[in-house]
Amino acid sequence: MTDAPKLKLHARIYCGNEIAIGPGKADLLEAIEREGSISGAGRAMGMSYRRAWLLVDAMNRCWDPPLVETVPGGGHERGARLSDAGRRVLERYRAFQAVLAAAENSDEYTSLAAGLRPAPLPSQGE
Repeated sequence: MTDAPKLKLHARIYCGNEIAIGPGKADLLEAIEREGSISGAGRAMGMSYRRAWLLVDAMNRCWDPPLVETVPGGGHERGARLSDAGRRVLERYRAFQAVLAAAENSDEYTSLAAGLRPAPLPSQGE
């Protein structure tokens, strides 16, 4: 049995040489919204606080206004949350991902996939 060809598209939007948002950063934004902190989001995603913080810092440097707001202090309200802009960017990015996913049903992709082998031929070189 052979697998049908599959289309795999990943949207990454760049700001200069920096990824402003991509699949992993969108997942991180969702985790921050759910967990209420950068450290909690990082833990939930299996990454260090430093890695999560660096990703948030990159996003905040790329977007105006910043996507993540930190809430300093020692009380109950400390942590991080998405700004209104962060929620909008995340929503539009997820909608854009759905547009890309729909491309698998397009005539253009179907036409390309029709001529695709189920697996590559063996290499001619050694």
